[in-house]
Amino acid sequence: MTDMRLRVKPAISHIFRMRLRRGGLIPLMLHLSACVDGPAVDLAPPYEPARFVVPDSWHGSSPFVEAKPSDGELRPDWWKLFNDPVLNRLEEQAMAANPDLQAAAERFVQARDMMMKVRSRLIPQFGLEFGASDNRQSINTLFRAPNAPIEQSDFYSGGLASWEPDFWSAIRNRVRAEIYQAEQRAAEYGLARLSLQAEIAANYFTLRGYDAQDSVYKQSIAYYKKSLEIVDAQYKGAIVPQLDVARAEYLLHSTEAKELDIQSRRQVTEHAIAILVNKAPAAFSIAPLDELPSPDFRIPQSIPATLLERRPDIAQIERQMAQANRAIGIARAAFFPNVVFKAGGGYENDSMNLIALANSYWSYGASIAIPLFQGGLRRAQLQQSWAAYRETEDKYRATVLNAFREVENGLSLTNRLSVAADRQDEAVKAALKTQNLTMELYLGGLISSLDLIYAQINTLTARIDAVVLKTERLKNTVALIRALGGGWNRKQLPADDQIQPFGVFEEYGSAGKPKPAGGIDVPAENNNLHNDLTRPFRQ
Repeated sequence: MTDMRLRVKPAISHIFRMRLRRGGLIPLMLHLSACVDGPAVDLAPPYEPARFVVPDSWHGSSPFVEAKPSDGELRPDWWKLFNDPVLNRLEEQAMAANPDLQAAAERFVQARDMMMKVRSRLIPQFGLEFGASDNRQSINTLFRAPNAPIEQSDFYSGGLASWEPDFWSAIRNRVRAEIYQAEQRAAEYGLARLSLQAEIAANYFTLRGYDAQDSVYKQSIAYYKKSLEIVDAQYKGAIVPQLDVARAEYLLHSTEAKELDIQSRRQVTEHAIAILVNKAPAAFSIAPLDELPSPDFRIPQSIPATLLERRPDIAQIERQMAQANRAIGIARAAFFPNVVFKAGGGYENDSMNLIALANSYWSYGASIAIPLFQGGLRRAQLQQSWAAYRETEDKYRATVLNAFREVENGLSLTNRLSVAADRQDEAVKAALKTQNLTMELYLGGLISSLDLIYAQINTLTARIDAVVLKTERLKNTVALIRALGGGWNRKQLPADDQIQPFGVFEEYGSAGKPKPAGGIDVPAENNNLHNDLTRPFRQ
């Protein structure tokens, strides 16, 4: 690399020198910083998010969605549509105490501070230093002058100032990129929040599905015990063979084993919910219910074009694309000279009498770095930045396509599962009727025990399948709400001017955390608020 640097000491006026000597350096450099801030050249290309041609309406439909597209939006507390008090409390607890969600909020705070660190380079940097030393040489030191003192004390105080005028907006583009990075973190927080809400709701309905299955198994086990008593009585009366008793016992015990399996799965699901709401599994429980919740509501459906504004993952990748755009301007700035101004001064003496004009020293100057030949480094960096920007465009398009896929999947699945659940309810009615008729025929000696067992197994299977279908319908309803954005809106992202966490001259006393932005706050004053993992959960 060939790097030509010019050390410049221009002729300055007597007033300028007096300002340097009398402490006027700081206001002078601040004045220069304010003057140069305006006419800088922005080398980043004009940025505009990619625009897509999208359908006018959705291909699929759902029984939980209005038939015609409307401008209605989901509420941010969309889970209240299910009208389940336990689910409401679970969601509220998770929003307040979930550690992963709080960690996402802290990443947003860190991104705001990173922007401030980069922004500080636009402002002149100042520093002070003080020092003292007491030195003694050996009398036999080699090459020591005969009359040189053996002991010597040094005292000094001084300051240093430096400033890099951002002529080509390299620093400004870094600041803007960090602002977009913070907004990306805010979108990631929105995505983490929505994902947490959806995961809790899906797990909760899975648990309620296990409750309903357990209720079905309990009812079937009670029925099979009575059936076994009937078969055993007939066997003792020499009416039926012992084979009938063995078949009835098999059905009873295998059903009991299936119930235990469902109960174990419910416990595992309950443990997963406990972690999401910041509770230790051993100190958390949800009372079982016999019936599965049956929602009766309508989901406001947005038109496809508005989906781009209501998905936090789309906003997240769009902010990445904006950052990549600024990186191009940074790479372009590397082709132009870099200028740095530096100034220093102070007092130095061998005694404590420092504040004397004779003991003062000062220096000032400027360095200009002009890159002449770097073996293709700058061009490679520029081409790489363009390729990175195009990559984010491709990812943006892929994210949009995936969003449409998720909505269409939710519409199709909820619609088909609703029809399937209705059909399965009819199958359950027919199976129950068959089971009752088969028992009567068996008692009359018209059919074998094998026909009775088949009828009972089919009835149990039909009832369990009905519960599974309804559970899947509930879970896919949650997935559809999540795919539609769950009440999130791009307007919830903080604006560019809200990212700065504090003022340049703000006192250190408020350094614990910045003011909330975009509705994102962190409990910096009491981060141990939720460390009691055994506090009981109120249902």
